[in-house]
Amino acid sequence: MPRISHNPVEALARFGYGARGAVYGLVGGLALLAAVGSGGQTGGSRSALQTLLSQPFGKLWLVLIALGLFGFCAWRVLEALTDADRRGSDMKGLGIRAAHLISGFVYAGLAISALNLALGRGSGGGEDQAAQDWTAWLMSQPFGQWLVGLIGLAVAGAGLAFLWKAWRGDVAERLSLPADKRDWIVTLGRMGFAARGVVFLVIGGFLILAALHASSSEVHGLGGALKALQQQPYGWALLGLTSLGLFAFGLFGLVQARYRHIDAPDLDDAKAAVAPLGR
Repeated sequence: MPRISHNPVEALARFGYGARGAVYGLVGGLALLAAVGSGGQTGGSRSALQTLLSQPFGKLWLVLIALGLFGFCAWRVLEALTDADRRGSDMKGLGIRAAHLISGFVYAGLAISALNLALGRGSGGGEDQAAQDWTAWLMSQPFGQWLVGLIGLAVAGAGLAFLWKAWRGDVAERLSLPADKRDWIVTLGRMGFAARGVVFLVIGGFLILAALHASSSEVHGLGGALKALQQQPYGWALLGLTSLGLFAFGLFGLVQARYRHIDAPDLDDAKAAVAPLGR
């Protein structure tokens, strides 16, 4: 359970980490079932959320996840603008903060999709189509192919950074963990970051190919990356290991909701930080 906080921004952040964990757990669990031939699917986040509709209290779960993802979006934006995590203003710190700002808006889009599903205003899936649509629009702009290629390199670079963090990084650096739980939580985190690294590399590769071939149809999201792994030699094993890692990252998200150190700004500081965005 997320730790209860009197700071509403911290409460939103913890709720958000839990919601993000639930989405990753759902995607990873369904893909793992597909890898072992027991049903499941290799769709992305939106199609995974669609499966909740057929479950007991499915609409309620979707609303809760949507609210949590909105909370995560709010935390990411505030974290980036106020430097709540003390990343600093050097190139590395600004790069991380910019990536968090972008991820905040990405999760806002996913939250809107989840809410639309709960209200019966949308259908599952469409992740690849949405990615292809914005890629086609971007490539129609001046220097669009170059921009798509640069985005692909950035996504692939993030994948390499996740793999490095899984191998040598301190995945628990911002967690206040009980000593008796630290080892297995660190293992979960390493598995999760490794799986995220793999899928980010694949997605970045799709973007780079799209830029080289001037074809937005080559772009795919998380679901497309999982399907690409499944189609390789020994694809069931690649998909199984990656989906197990994504499921582990989902569990790690629940750990973050409980144990992450969050130095959240108060409401007045938060309002001051986001005020420039509304101008």
